[in-house]
Amino acid sequence: MTMTFGERLRTAMRTRGPLCVGIDPHPALLHAWGFDDDPAGLERFGRAVVQALGGDVAVLKPQSAFFERHGSKGIAVLERVVAGAREAGSLVLMDAKRGDIGSTAQAYAEAYLDPSSPLCSDAVTASPYLGFGSLRPLIDMALTHGNGVFVLALTSNPEGAEVQSAMGATRRTVAGTVLDHVRETNRQGEGWGSVGCVVGATLGVTTENLDVGGPLLAPGLGAQGATPHDLPRVFGAALTSVLPAFSRSVLTAGPDPDDLRAAAASARDAVKQVLVGGSPSREQG
Repeated sequence: MTMTFGERLRTAMRTRGPLCVGIDPHPALLHAWGFDDDPAGLERFGRAVVQALGGDVAVLKPQSAFFERHGSKGIAVLERVVAGAREAGSLVLMDAKRGDIGSTAQAYAEAYLDPSSPLCSDAVTASPYLGFGSLRPLIDMALTHGNGVFVLALTSNPEGAEVQSAMGATRRTVAGTVLDHVRETNRQGEGWGSVGCVVGATLGVTTENLDVGGPLLAPGLGAQGATPHDLPRVFGAALTSVLPAFSRSVLTAGPDPDDLRAAAASARDAVKQVLVGGSPSREQG
C-alpha cells in the first residue's frame, strides 16, 4: 500500500528535523543574489536552493505565484524545481492556495496532486472559503495517491482575522469550523492525518482547538516577525504537530550553498529547542 502523506511527513520531520523552507524568488531577492528577474534567473535561483537544501530539509515549499509571473517559462522552471526537490529527498509542498468548485477544483487536484502531472507535489495549500466541501476533489485526489492538503485556517496576515474570526450561524468561528472539518476528515483515516492546517506563528494566543490529528504549517517565522519562542504560546498542546516554515530569513543567506545550509540548520536548531519532544499527536475521541 502507498504510504500516506502524514506518515511520510512524520518520518521526514523525525529524520531531517521539523523545518519547511520556502522557495520564494522575489524580484528583490533575485537581484540580491546577483540574478536577473527573468526565467533564467528564476532557474538559477531554484536550482541553487534545491541543490543546497534538497538533501537536508524535510519540506521545500515553492510559492507558485513567483514562478507564474514569468508565464509558461516560469511554470516550466517550477516543474523542474518540483522534480529536483523530490529527487533530492525533500517533500514538496506547493504553496498555491487553490480553491474553487466542481470541475475547476478537480482540475486543480489533477494539476498538483495527480502523479501524472509534471507539477505533482507531495502536498498543496488550499483555501476553504468557498465552503470546506469545495475542497473534496483536492482531498480525495491527495488521499488516493498518498499526498496531502494544507487548508488555510488561521493565517499569518492581519487581514485574515476579519473572515477567519467571524462567527457563523452555529456560533463557531469560521476558522473553528475549518479546523473541525479537518479534524473530522483525519479521524476517518489511520495514523497521523494527511490533511493539515495553516496556522500563522504570528497569531498570538487563540482559544481554538488546534489539534486536528495532522500537521500544522506555521508560516510567519523570521521576516514576518515571529520567532521560534512564539510557537508554544500559539500552539499549546498541539506543539508537536507544528511544521515551522521559514523563507526570506533563510534565503537571504544565499546564493552560497554552504551559507544556505548553515541558515537552514540554524533555523532548524532554533525550533528544535522549543518544540516538545515525542511523536506528533493524534486527537483521540
